[in-house]
Amino acid sequence: MPLEPFKASDSLTMGVELELQLVNTYDMDLSSSANDLLELLGRKPFPGVVTPEMTQSMIEIATSVQREHGPLLAQLQQIRDTLVDAGDRLNIELAGGGTHPFQRWFEQRIFSKPRFQELSGLYGYLAKQFTVFGQHVHIGCASADEALFLLHSLNRYVPHFIALSASSPFSQGVDTLFDSARLNSVFAFPLSGRAPFVLSWDEFASGYFTKMESTGVVKSMKDFYWDIRPKPEYGTIELRVCDTPLTVERAAALACYLQALCRHLLERSEPPPEEDDYLVYTYNRFQACRFGLDGMMVNPKTREQISIREDVLATVRHLAPHAEALGSQAALDEIERTVAQGNHATYLRRCYGSSGSVQAVVRASVDALRHGPA
Repeated sequence: MPLEPFKASDSLTMGVELELQLVNTYDMDLSSSANDLLELLGRKPFPGVVTPEMTQSMIEIATSVQREHGPLLAQLQQIRDTLVDAGDRLNIELAGGGTHPFQRWFEQRIFSKPRFQELSGLYGYLAKQFTVFGQHVHIGCASADEALFLLHSLNRYVPHFIALSASSPFSQGVDTLFDSARLNSVFAFPLSGRAPFVLSWDEFASGYFTKMESTGVVKSMKDFYWDIRPKPEYGTIELRVCDTPLTVERAAALACYLQALCRHLLERSEPPPEEDDYLVYTYNRFQACRFGLDGMMVNPKTREQISIREDVLATVRHLAPHAEALGSQAALDEIERTVAQGNHATYLRRCYGSSGSVQAVVRASVDALRHGPA
């Protein structure tokens, strides 16, 4: 079946998806409560979209199409408040964070949905280990070729989003020493990583995708777990490397940082993307996962090493005119605060250091989502 046509959308519109943890109130472990929560939420209108995810202890929420930081944040806050109220009625908590610090993956239950059951059969234990939680950001593209241009132009900035969103230092009860341990679970899937370097949609659809489909390995774009992938049915590109932050305020800031960055890239003032940009892609991505904002990255164009922290700050300053035009200066202010104060992985480590308890880490995550900025 041919790849569906790319449905052009308004350039630089955006949407946010967040995968959230469902947590028991009595022991802070994950709770297989997705069915109950979704049934309750289905009784009245929801201020966005809420759907099941791979296992019963997680859900995904999505905003409507947005253009500016203020309305995006307001909708995320409304969604959050609706979820918290529903959780209170069911005696369950909700939390952000890229991993649950001590859940046992083998105890998780696959959600009863044909696609999830199919993936479980294909990927075995990896499906249950995929009980990790990410933020996905969609950016609208006026054409399919614009989508591929942005996808590849963003490759050098991927470490920014990993480091800024990192909120998964703990897994299976221990400090992994990674700021984002979640992405190690994603990388285990055979169709993860980076998209092939193709800048023409015709070449991508009739060449690469057709060949992949003929192998029987893929049926649609959903089968690719790339860091950034095109979504032709929405007319967007989808950034998939972010951990779910602890707060919706951080989630909105990350989305608007990406929006401003895309506006800058569409000016085409930077050298165009090329295959050699990916020579250091895996290295840069590892540095961001392992060390967060303290990691080092290599600029693929100049081959110079710079700290991720300094590169983010330089980029924020460069994006100021775009943030002003887009009405998202508050989002860049939040990015600068993250650089100064540390990402949410840093915050969770501080919580563990003061308590010595992984349960207290989950409690801190729950409180951060419920009450606002951590």
